[in-house]
Amino acid sequence: MKHYIRDYMTMLKVERNLARNSLDSYERDLTQYHDFLSTNLKLKSVLNVTLGHIRSYLRHLNDKGLAGNSVKRAVSSIRTYHNYLSAEGIMQDNPAQLLDTPKVTKKLPSFLTIQEVDTILSVIPEKAPMARRDLAIFEMMYSCGLRVTELCNFKTSDILWDSEMIRVSGKGDKQRFVPIGPIARDNLKNYLNHERPTYADKNPNVAEVFLSRNGRKLTRMMIWLLLKKWTEAAGIDKEVSPHTLRHSFATHLLEGGADLRSVQEMLGHSDIATTQIYTHLDKAHLKEVHKTFHPRFD
Repeated sequence: MKHYIRDYMTMLKVERNLARNSLDSYERDLTQYHDFLSTNLKLKSVLNVTLGHIRSYLRHLNDKGLAGNSVKRAVSSIRTYHNYLSAEGIMQDNPAQLLDTPKVTKKLPSFLTIQEVDTILSVIPEKAPMARRDLAIFEMMYSCGLRVTELCNFKTSDILWDSEMIRVSGKGDKQRFVPIGPIARDNLKNYLNHERPTYADKNPNVAEVFLSRNGRKLTRMMIWLLLKKWTEAAGIDKEVSPHTLRHSFATHLLEGGADLRSVQEMLGHSDIATTQIYTHLDKAHLKEVHKTFHPRFD
């Protein structure tokens, strides 16, 4: 019965023009869903699925200890899949129509302090192998608030030197323009002029800016491992991922007085509600604001 998934994935790719990562997530969710229906519930066809079957699958995910956001994403995938089957006349009734979306408590994103970011960036030795590349990567991620995939896909043609901006291809291939600060610009130029040509000679057809020693485009995992390496070298005992730098970018801008709408634009959020989670401020900052501006604090 998995041929329905293939048809659905074709529709998502052609009609909705979803990004590769989104398509992979849909396909993975629906393949696991179908496997449960056929293996655990012994269903021969997805056309026999009822709301009870779907709820059994969601209980199965919860019993496995799946994170709330992962269950929520699975519900979304299943609902849109059954909406498609119903709209195409493949299923007469839509069993997911009354499916509730689980409530997920929003966690405040983890972020680094300004001092911790400075420590990580300063610990990368100037003369270490590929140090120019690593410094350019993390200066740019912090300066521009990039997602790791956006960094990996960043091309030389996306650098707009004259306007001191970069062009970013975000989720769903939506493009946005983000300023790049002078320190990040200088490190990027340093890498492009002195290190990248050596790696690019080994694989001259690669257009992406950041390359491995063999001239290949860097992967998300490689970026994660590089950041882990330099975070440990800096002696910072925190769980830090590339997305932590993006969280830090947004947090530090808002704490510095940036307006929410501008931060939303730079992050590439389609809904400002997504950006509002970054309006958390640490207690020390709140106390300082209160002390500075409250008229009865003399």
